[in-house]
Amino acid sequence: MKDAWPSYVQAVQALPSVPDILSVMAEMTGLRFVCVAHVTERSWTTCAVLDQLGFGLQPGDELDVGTTLCRSVRAADATIVIDHVAEDDLFRDHPTPRLHGFESYVSIPVYSHGKFFGTLCGLDPRPLPLSESKTLKSLQLFAQLISKQLEAERRYEDRGSELSDEKATATLREQFIAVLGHDIRTPLSSILHGAEILMQQSADEGTLMIARTMQRSGQRIARMIDDVLDFTRGRLGGGIGLDAGPVADLDDALRQVVAECRNEHPGQTIDAAIDVPGIVWCNRDRVAQVLANLLTNALRYGRKDTPIGVTAALTDCAFTLTVTNEGETIAPEKLDKLFQPYWRDDAGQPRRGLGLGLYIASEIARAHDGCLEVVSADDRTAFTFSIPGRPAIMAPLSSTP
Repeated sequence: MKDAWPSYVQAVQALPSVPDILSVMAEMTGLRFVCVAHVTERSWTTCAVLDQLGFGLQPGDELDVGTTLCRSVRAADATIVIDHVAEDDLFRDHPTPRLHGFESYVSIPVYSHGKFFGTLCGLDPRPLPLSESKTLKSLQLFAQLISKQLEAERRYEDRGSELSDEKATATLREQFIAVLGHDIRTPLSSILHGAEILMQQSADEGTLMIARTMQRSGQRIARMIDDVLDFTRGRLGGGIGLDAGPVADLDDALRQVVAECRNEHPGQTIDAAIDVPGIVWCNRDRVAQVLANLLTNALRYGRKDTPIGVTAALTDCAFTLTVTNEGETIAPEKLDKLFQPYWRDDAGQPRRGLGLGLYIASEIARAHDGCLEVVSADDRTAFTFSIPGRPAIMAPLSSTP
């Protein structure tokens, strides 16, 4: 089926961030049908979709473009946004909302190689405040991100025909991703700053709810950007660089990570035994990032009715950090693949994230001259991050004054 998709559907399906963008868009706005569509004068084709309304559209499915508002978006090369069809002077009597049964609607142009490609669109039978400035700016940023990634893929394909060296082709892609990540940070920072101002200054509960959703969505995108930038640094720079030094409060940083994960996943139990009463030669933020990535992995794949275990200990020989979860045993032939970038064993599960967490954690371990190991047996999986000891610096604090 996938082999029969048109090239433009395959191009969107190849972008790992699109499922996350659709998920965040739905969560942020309340829209229960969101998709990326390829739109021409004569056709409308689904390229990627998140359908919680049961329309039944799948990638590669087509609609009569004459029954869509995306045709008008293409003709005018401009966004259409409707909060409430029944109260909209322009669209209240339009046949399209009646045909598809929606009251709220948004459609934003998406481009590829400087030309109109299609739309990022969504609809819902309920009225929703889609035209609010911060919400609309966020949605337009998502459309820009998809456009930039389509352009990157197009450039990669064009250059690939000219480059016979596979390594040079991969480097070109990673350089573009690094530039893209930096470029997105500026508008994303503005969105997060605006959400923070709204939460500080508004007393309206509806506005606060939207601001909180914007903040959570923006922070999630920021984490994705951080992962991509770490990946490109590691690939282009020969490994993740870091400034290591004596850290006396590593246990505080690790407990903070555990607390944040507990807040984000209140239904999951995390048992933590963190005992680091001494100085560790490391990069504090990077070790905390390792724990965050390992906990995210355990929360995703571990059984929900059993606790996740976190242990951190310091001896004269090494600092060790272990995260364990109960769940399906990982097959031996898959263990070596876990730390490869973009590799995921996601059969039957919704796609979330970019598949870089374990790779980045292993690169951070390597940058510390340490290692990240995994053992999986008897429905229990344990990841252990370890840093070799430096006797003159890494040691438990003495119990005597």
